[in-house]
Amino acid sequence: MSFDMTALFRPDLPAAGGRWGGYPEYSFVGGHNDGDNVPFGGLSEAAVSVLRREGSSLASYNVGGSPQGYAPLREFIAGSLESRASTPTDPEDVLVVSGSLQALDLVNGVLLESGDTVIVEMATYGGMIARLQRLGVEVVGVHLDDDGIRSDHLGELLSDMAARGVKPKYIYTIPTVQNPTGSVMPVERRLEVLALAREHGVAIFEDDCYADLVFDGSRPPTFRALDDGGGQVVYCGSFSKSIAPALRVGYLVADWAVLGQMMALKNDAGTGAIEQMVLAEYASSHFDDHVRQLASVLEGKCRAMTDAVTASFGDAASFTMPKGGIFVWVTFAEGVNTGRLAKPALEAGVEFNPGAGWSADREWGRRRLRLCFGHPSVETIRQGVGVLADVFRDQGVI
Repeated sequence: MSFDMTALFRPDLPAAGGRWGGYPEYSFVGGHNDGDNVPFGGLSEAAVSVLRREGSSLASYNVGGSPQGYAPLREFIAGSLESRASTPTDPEDVLVVSGSLQALDLVNGVLLESGDTVIVEMATYGGMIARLQRLGVEVVGVHLDDDGIRSDHLGELLSDMAARGVKPKYIYTIPTVQNPTGSVMPVERRLEVLALAREHGVAIFEDDCYADLVFDGSRPPTFRALDDGGGQVVYCGSFSKSIAPALRVGYLVADWAVLGQMMALKNDAGTGAIEQMVLAEYASSHFDDHVRQLASVLEGKCRAMTDAVTASFGDAASFTMPKGGIFVWVTFAEGVNTGRLAKPALEAGVEFNPGAGWSADREWGRRRLRLCFGHPSVETIRQGVGVLADVFRDQGVI
């Protein structure tokens, strides 16, 4: 006699995941990075060095004793933010987390409850949209241009909400190498957005996970730096895109009143200690050179992807050239629904992210899609985009 455990499931679960069947021939999804540029040699040397020196500290939870994370890694993060992003940071204001996804959950856990309102960029990280929706939060999209958030539209949204007695809990922005558009918000625009947030008393949640991958190396000051101790910005960063996604190490930077409350929710007995130790050992000497090399490789792949889209789709597709990162955000004519093309594309061996899942307004996003060029080779990119164009052509889209 068998027991049906599924009958005990709570009723509000998401759709069950399928069994892993491997990647398709042309995988343009996810945040995967360039495999040849994972610094495994340097990481292995760092692992041997730091474990010989400090391996006994693995005998206790929270390596080094601090629930905020390994002290040398927090010191590196603070120093890197100051040198690379003009953001003076106290290591005591840094909390190491298990990837940026845990950072999102901690911020949301502290600030949000069902019925709250959050402003996000119209095109934004799909994982954040899904989290907000599961929490019962109203998600409002602010329009974008080539420089990121349109401050004129943000002002209209905030004024309209204020007139209705609604105050958003925060503005979620990815200002430096925006996901999925690849834009970089200029300092002037950041100041405009910050001024509006101050005027209306709204916090800013700054997600900077791709910021080290600006192709020309010119990384603007963060919102947190521009806030200059005003306490209005919570900052999130990650090593997933700059070093390796599988390490699952990210970090939050916030004033202690906020960080301490997040620590009360981070009840996982600490983010992986070996990963933190190895990252600190490696990054202290090699980080800048590594990300400079990685950004150069990704810029070449980006050109390969955009050239392939132009050659294969012609005038049927448009995009703005990314300024960094690993994604191209492609727009098609009105009436195109890229979600309906995902299945025939996968049957042909190509996987992409339909735009509706990466948009605050699903209808607005239906004619768009996201292509990741970080992991596949240049030749795979060229071939795969050609196959994708053939699918669109067979479906009568182009």
